[in-house]
Amino acid sequence: GAFLHSLARAPGAARPEGVWQRCFLEGPPGLVLCVLLEALDSAGSVRLPGAGGGAPPGLLSQFLQEGRMSALLWEVCQQQAQAGCPELQEALLNKIVCLPEHVSNKLQGKNPPVFFPQNYFPLLGGAVLQLLQKISDSLRGGLDCSISFVSHVLGKVCIHGRQKEILGVLVPHLTDLTKSDCIWQRICWRLVECVPDRWMEAVVLGFVQRAPGADALSRLLGNLVVKNKKAQFVVTQKMLLLQYSHTTAVLQNLLGYLSLDNLRRTLLLRVLQELLETWSSNSAVKHSPPEQQLYISKAILICLSHLKEPEIESCRQELLTSMMQGVKCHLDSSLPQVRRLGMVVAESISLKINTEGPVLKFEYEEDDETRELKSFLAQTPPFCDVFSIPEDDDDDLIPYDMSEDKELKTKAPVYIRDCIEGSEDLDKWEATIKALDSLVRKNPAAVREVSVELAKILLHLEEKTCIEGFVELRQRAQVAVLTTDPIPVAKYLTSQFYSLNYSLRQRMDILDVLVLAAQELSCPKFHGKTKPYGAQKTSIQLLPRSDSSKDWRRIVDERIKGKTRRFNMGQSHVELASSPNKFNSVAGHFFFPLIQHFDRPSTTFDLLGEDHLVLGRLVHTLAILMYLAVNTVAVTAMGKALLEFVWALRFHTDSYVRQGLLSCISSLLLSVPVERILADMTEELLETQSWLGGKTW
Repeated sequence: GAFLHSLARAPGAARPEGVWQRCFLEGPPGLVLCVLLEALDSAGSVRLPGAGGGAPPGLLSQFLQEGRMSALLWEVCQQQAQAGCPELQEALLNKIVCLPEHVSNKLQGKNPPVFFPQNYFPLLGGAVLQLLQKISDSLRGGLDCSISFVSHVLGKVCIHGRQKEILGVLVPHLTDLTKSDCIWQRICWRLVECVPDRWMEAVVLGFVQRAPGADALSRLLGNLVVKNKKAQFVVTQKMLLLQYSHTTAVLQNLLGYLSLDNLRRTLLLRVLQELLETWSSNSAVKHSPPEQQLYISKAILICLSHLKEPEIESCRQELLTSMMQGVKCHLDSSLPQVRRLGMVVAESISLKINTEGPVLKFEYEEDDETRELKSFLAQTPPFCDVFSIPEDDDDDLIPYDMSEDKELKTKAPVYIRDCIEGSEDLDKWEATIKALDSLVRKNPAAVREVSVELAKILLHLEEKTCIEGFVELRQRAQVAVLTTDPIPVAKYLTSQFYSLNYSLRQRMDILDVLVLAAQELSCPKFHGKTKPYGAQKTSIQLLPRSDSSKDWRRIVDERIKGKTRRFNMGQSHVELASSPNKFNSVAGHFFFPLIQHFDRPSTTFDLLGEDHLVLGRLVHTLAILMYLAVNTVAVTAMGKALLEFVWALRFHTDSYVRQGLLSCISSLLLSVPVERILADMTEELLETQSWLGGKTW
C-alpha cells in the first residue's frame, strides 16, 4: 500500500507501463480505488502511466469496465466475515455510491460516459449480481460470507434516488434466479433484511414498484414485513394510508404479497380494517381529495379479493358496520365521483359478506373507473411458487406405512410468564391461546403480578393463524384475567375505552369483557348437589347492536320472576352456604369510569357524533352493570349517576340508544332500594317520569 501511494506521488518516476497497469488493475481493488481517487483529487499535479494516457479518469474507467468493482465488493464481504475494519468499509461505501458525483466535480462535467449516473448505476447493479453469484457458490461450498456491505450499498444507492437504475438490473435477474432455487431466495431475503432502517423505505418501495407480480415480490422479500418494523410501517401504513400516487399494479403487488403467507395475512386483515375505518370516516370523506379516495377504494377491493371464507366469517360484522357507515358518508357528499365510489365499494362488500342472500344494488352510470373497481373482486389471487420440485412418476413411489403415525401436539405453557413472552412458533402460539383461560384461573397469585400487562397483550392480540374460535378464546382469557384481579384490570380497560388509536371493534370488545366479568363476579357460587330455592343463575347475554328491546324486556321479566314467591308442596329444598358477591367491592370501578367522559370527543372517537353505534353499546352495558350491582354498596350512587346520564341523552335521535336508555331506567328501578330512590332521587325520578310520559316509544 505504501509502495502504491509513493508511486502515485512521484510524477517524474520512470516505470514500465506494464508494471503500472498490473498495479492498478490487478492489485487490491479497494486500495487501487482509493489511490486513483486521491490522484484525481490532485488535479494536474499527478499523471499516472497506463491506459488512457496515464490520466486517473481513464484508469478509473478501465477499473469499472474490467469488472474490478465486483472484486472490490467481494473483498469487503470477505473482510466482514473476518471482522474487518468498519471505518474502512464506511469510507469505501461512500466512494462507491458517490463516485459519479466525485468524478463530475473534479472534471467540471467533462467526465467519461461511464460515470454518467444512467450508465454507472446499472454497471454497479451488474457488479452486485456477480458478487451475489460468488456468495451463492460460496454457500454451496460450505463457506461463510457476509452480505451486509452489499445491503448497505443497495440502501445508499436507493436513498440517493437511483432505485430505477440499480434495481432495473437486479430485480429481473433475481426474479428468474429465485424461481427454482431456495438458496437464491435466502440470499435475496438476507440482502434486504440487512439494509439499515434509515434506508429501508427506499429499498422496499423500489422492489414493490419493480417486481413483475406479487409472487415474485414474495420470493424477493420473504417475510421482511414481519421481521422489520420499518418495512412493516412502509408497506402497511405509508404506501396505503399516507400516499396515494402509486399505480394500481403497485397496489396489487403490495396487497398480493401480504396475502401469500400465513404470517403476513394477519397484516392483510389489519390493513383492511384500517382502510375501512378511513373509508367510513365522515371527516376523511369530506377532507380527502377524490384521487386519494379512489386509491383507498381500490386497496379495499383488492384486499377483499384475497380474503378466504373463514376470514370473512370472522370479520363479517365489522365489514357490515363499516359498509353501512361508509356508504352513508359517501352518499352525503356533493361530488358525484365520491358518491359513485361509495356505491361501488358498498356493493362489493355486500357481495362478499352475503354470498347466499340479497346484496346491495345501486343505480348509477358505469364508466371505466367503476368497471376497473369491480374487476378487482373477480381477479384470481396470486400463487407463490417458492421453488419448483421435479415431477415424479407415482408408479415408482413406494407408499409409507402411516397407520401408526400420531399427530405431534405442542405442549401448552405451564407458567404465566411463558404466555407474556410470546413465540414465533405458530403451534406454540395456538396452544397458548387455547390454554390461557384455564391457566389464568389456576394461578391467580401469578396472574395478579402481571395482570395489567397480560390484559394489554390480550386487548391488542391479533390472530396469527386461522384458529377456530379465536375471538371467543381471547375473550374468555380477558374475562379470566379481569375476574382474577378486578380493580387494576378494570381501571386499565375503562381508561383504554376513551383512549386514542383504538378501533370501534376494540372499544366494543372492552364493553363485552366488562359485562361478562361483572356477571361472573356477581353470581354467587353454591356448594352441594342442590341449589337453594330461587338462587338459579340468571343468564345475561351480550346485547346485540340492534333489536335490543327484546333483551331488556327479557332481563326485566327474569328479575320479576326471581322476586315472585311460589308455594311448592313437593320435596323441600335445602339451603346451602354460598360465597359472597365479589362484584360488591368492585362495581364502581367497572361503572363510573365508563360514564365520566362520554361527552368529550377526541380526534378519533366521538360518541355523541358519528360513533353512535358504540354509544348504544355503552348505554346497554351501563344498564347491565346497574342490574348486576343489586345489593352492592355503590348501587345508590350508581343509580343517581345513571339517571343524570339518561337525562343528558333523552332526546338522542338513534332508536338503539333510546332503547338502551329504557334499559337503564328499568335496571335502576329493579336494583336500587325503593327507600333510597324516594330519599335521594325524587326530583330526577319525577323528571324522568314526565319525559317518559310525553314520549312515544
